[in-house]
Amino acid sequence: MSGEQRDTGAEPDFEARVRELLAGDASTIRPSPVPYPEIRRRGVLERRRRLAVSGAALAALAAVPVGAYAMGGSTTTGPAGPSPSVHTSARPTPAPTPSVTPSGPARPMSAHQLLDGITFEQAADGLGRCLDNNKANRPANDPAHLDLGDPAGYRIILAMKSTGDSNTPGDGYFVVAVREKPTPVRLICTIKDGEASGLNTSAGNPYGDSKQPVVPDMNSGKLYQQSFIDKGNWKLPFRWGIIGGYRGSVARMTASYGGSTGEVVLDHGWFVATGTLHRQVTKAPHLKGYDATGKLVYDSDQDTSYEKTLP
Repeated sequence: MSGEQRDTGAEPDFEARVRELLAGDASTIRPSPVPYPEIRRRGVLERRRRLAVSGAALAALAAVPVGAYAMGGSTTTGPAGPSPSVHTSARPTPAPTPSVTPSGPARPMSAHQLLDGITFEQAADGLGRCLDNNKANRPANDPAHLDLGDPAGYRIILAMKSTGDSNTPGDGYFVVAVREKPTPVRLICTIKDGEASGLNTSAGNPYGDSKQPVVPDMNSGKLYQQSFIDKGNWKLPFRWGIIGGYRGSVARMTASYGGSTGEVVLDHGWFVATGTLHRQVTKAPHLKGYDATGKLVYDSDQDTSYEKTLP
């Protein structure tokens, strides 16, 4: 009985001891509190690292020349997502321009040589009509007949209105053209009602045997005269012109007719003087030539070969 009492008395002590040991072990094995500040700090550092990588990648994309995308035409993918492709539409290769053989005459040096609303196309057409008419009426087997060739060999130096008179009624227009090869030729072509009605030609250089620095064309009187039959009763206002050759020593020319000053163009060895006449006249146009210093080197009043008085 006494033994049982010891056992019973020891039991509480044993249980108390076990509880004490379990309580101590539980305290020992209890996990440490979670280090929230440390975790937050590492998370911030990790996000900063990722942002830095993304920024570097975007900077690298911005540094790529735009031309690289245009040339490649591919899609570029970066950390921020896919970038749109840049496409360039291929331009068609232009077809080579065919070489065109000129079939018409050359243009004059100045627009002031195409007068009275006559276009270059109209002047070229008129020249072609005169040359065709000349070929159609060329005497057969005539060795003395000069082959005037085709329009492509000529350069137009003047186109202006022609005024009809009692001798040749009906208005039209003149076309003056020159060529250098194979034989120098000067043409004064008259067009009326769309047809060639007259052709005046001269061959050789524009100076002939003259040593003068300016040589008026002796046949260009038809450009500044109406019929001598109507002398004193010309139709006014009257478009006039005069042409001829000039040498390299001449830098400038003047022309006057009936008290009015005309305009002169120097065109590759040919002078072209034009104006409008407003009164009846008895004297031919007055011409003067000057060198580069302004010195007078030619005066038609002093030229013995120049017809100063109208017939």
